Amino acid sequence: MCDMIEPQPPQKLSKMKKLRRTLSESFSRIALKKDENTIDEICVTKMSTRNYQGMDSVIKPLDTIPEDKKVRVQRTQSSFDPFEKSANQPTSPKFGKADSYEKLEKLGEGSYATVYKGKSKVNGKLVALKVIRLQEEEGTPFTAIREASLLKGLKHANIVLLHDIIHTKETLTLVFEYVHTDLCQYMDKYPGGLNPDNVKLFLFQLLRGLAYIHQGHILHRDLKPQNLLIGDTGELKLADFGLARAKSVPSHTYSNEVVTLWYRPPDVLFGSTEYSTCLDMWGVGCIFIEMIQGVAAFPGMKDIQDQLERIFLILGTPNEETWPGVHSLPHFKPDRFTQYGPKNLRQAWNKLSYMNHAEDLASKLLQCFPKNRLSAQAALNHDYFSDLPPRLLELSDMSSIFTVPNVKLQPEAGDSMRMFGKNHSFSKSLSNSKH
Repeated sequence: MCDMIEPQPPQKLSKMKKLRRTLSESFSRIALKKDENTIDEICVTKMSTRNYQGMDSVIKPLDTIPEDKKVRVQRTQSSFDPFEKSANQPTSPKFGKADSYEKLEKLGEGSYATVYKGKSKVNGKLVALKVIRLQEEEGTPFTAIREASLLKGLKHANIVLLHDIIHTKETLTLVFEYVHTDLCQYMDKYPGGLNPDNVKLFLFQLLRGLAYIHQGHILHRDLKPQNLLIGDTGELKLADFGLARAKSVPSHTYSNEVVTLWYRPPDVLFGSTEYSTCLDMWGVGCIFIEMIQGVAAFPGMKDIQDQLERIFLILGTPNEETWPGVHSLPHFKPDRFTQYGPKNLRQAWNKLSYMNHAEDLASKLLQCFPKNRLSAQAALNHDYFSDLPPRLLELSDMSSIFTVPNVKLQPEAGDSMRMFGKNHSFSKSLSNSKH
């Protein structure tokens, strides 16, 4: 089951002025720093939604994680890694320099960043340039600090790779690997639901990436199809870590204003601020259903009340017996909800019955009581994946599942593998678009 957070005493906070100066100095060195074994110290902000409402903009170091719990990571073997430079690399152009990248086209613009398709002058590879505008009176946006700090330590085939960081007086540019599309756009092409074999491969990769970050004591907190990038061979990558945070930071309360409404679990909708990896696992269940059915699992149209009603209509209205402690949650008012009994999931989503063990897996992810939700690692070992090659569970972090023989995406219904168009939506998960 999901890991839970143990409350710990808060630490004394440093002043913001000193903090911003420290961050400025650290960003100028970040692309050159090399650490072969453990994740570098990570600065994490206490934030919620991208519109910065209800925030306390405090940054706390991740060096409070005990040494025996710091996750070891494998550096990528790609030739495009600014942290692994060879002595023979030309002195110009260089990583960490703005003139080392050529902007090819604008992909999108969000509330605090503009995303461009670009090309590296160092090796000619395509990149995505997330250019974050800095204002002297406001400093660096905290979602950018969080995203850069976390991603520079994450090396996994199913997590978008941060190649480089460029810090100037006016901008902070995050240089990512270029990925063609995202799961939202992919599903839009096939509104009737995806090929069952492809659903299984996408879900396996999502769980694989989550198991990796959860092992490293990191929560994503914003799982939705727009934040799952899909490469041209079908490789799925977790992206947009602007709302992610380390769950080992001493403060054990989190903002409940996280996760797009459709993918937000009932405990958070009820105002819970004490949660852990279970938060992400609810989102996995919602995305699983959406890939199979072709429509969102719980598409609330009005407000939080409507969202909860849609959930309870299928899973049953909770009480103290089915969900111990639910009555103590801030926004739980039992008289406001119709009393529904739980249904078999296939009654709501008929296509679950077409796939062996799919209904059982979905039911173990979509649990209203957070502690009952299956963990990412446990889900990878569920019978639903029993017909996949066992070797997939033995891959190294940086190895794609598509390196295993006979593992490949299948044609979708009515489509001869014309999977990816020219309407790139990578910018959706990078430029901080509205929920």
